[in-house]
Amino acid sequence: MESFVVSALKYRPTTFEEVVGQQSITQTLKNSLEKDQLAQALLFCGPRGVGKTSCARILAKQINHTQTESKEEDYAFNIFELDAASNNSVEDIRKINEQVRIPPQIGTHKIYIIDEAHMLSNQAFNAFLKTLEEPPKHVIFILATTEKNKIIPTVLSRCQVYDFKRISVSDIQNYLVKIAQDRALEFEESALYLIAQKAEGALRDALSIFDRMVSFTQGNLSAKAVADNLNLLDHQTYSDLGNIIFKNDIPGILKAYDDLLQRGIDPIQFIKGLGDFFRHLMLAKDPNTLSLMELGEDVKKSYQEETHALSTEYLLDAIALINTSEVNYKSVCNKRVHVELMLMQLASLHFNGEKKKATSSQPT
Repeated sequence: MESFVVSALKYRPTTFEEVVGQQSITQTLKNSLEKDQLAQALLFCGPRGVGKTSCARILAKQINHTQTESKEEDYAFNIFELDAASNNSVEDIRKINEQVRIPPQIGTHKIYIIDEAHMLSNQAFNAFLKTLEEPPKHVIFILATTEKNKIIPTVLSRCQVYDFKRISVSDIQNYLVKIAQDRALEFEESALYLIAQKAEGALRDALSIFDRMVSFTQGNLSAKAVADNLNLLDHQTYSDLGNIIFKNDIPGILKAYDDLLQRGIDPIQFIKGLGDFFRHLMLAKDPNTLSLMELGEDVKKSYQEETHALSTEYLLDAIALINTSEVNYKSVCNKRVHVELMLMQLASLHFNGEKKKATSSQPT
């Protein structure tokens, strides 16, 4: 049986061009290499799964290749990786301080990649300060961390800091499309959108979810199957709910919400998803705002058809109502009644062409 390689490893970028969603950082690093203006201590910080360690490895491999004539030489022996989560003592740092004095046997530089740098103890940081401030000319340090706030200020001041950002849903979705096509999988773009949305800006998480969904669907990624497995609601579900709301069918929307609760849908995620649905309806009303919708073309067309009969004033009132419900959700005791009240108010907004108030008026 051939061993399975997870997508996060199989498709790990090996060049700056392959890094997703960090163009400004990769371009800066490439320019620094070309102009020989690379700092000797760099700090890569940002959320998990956005490419910090990958960029550190790519940079480490290219440093010697850029500054020597030989492009075929293997400089792997010049690269040292240290996991600070398990090597965070003063003794570990002292070993590095001793090793950096020895120049490389081949190539021009030795590169030390210290992952999860925030896990180093304060004593270890202090033992590292002098080496970071005045490192030998043949040494470059690359620190990577998800918690920049835990790096002591004296270390931050000695490093050139690169802030990695969360990867956009559209960038993750486009990357998943390429992988699905490379593996000759059947897929719906809206299914990949749900995976990208669930990953919350972390490409590694998206690839992990993608592998799980491929196994679950046996290579046929449909939006409904992915939504059911991830306990999410797809566009079609929100569209069906929208049709009930637009018909002012209060009993119908209450029954539909009860069905969702029986499926185990998280109420706060439901509110957020409903807010996104009405936001997309608003964006779909004008061709100039269509580009703001990080969705497939088929889903965009569906939104354009749905929003045609809705007024801008109605959508604004609906979005404001949903937003207020989300803000107040944590403070209410009976959360089910809170969500149901919002749904009933949505179903009665502008009933018979009249604008309804969010709260009932007092009798005169």
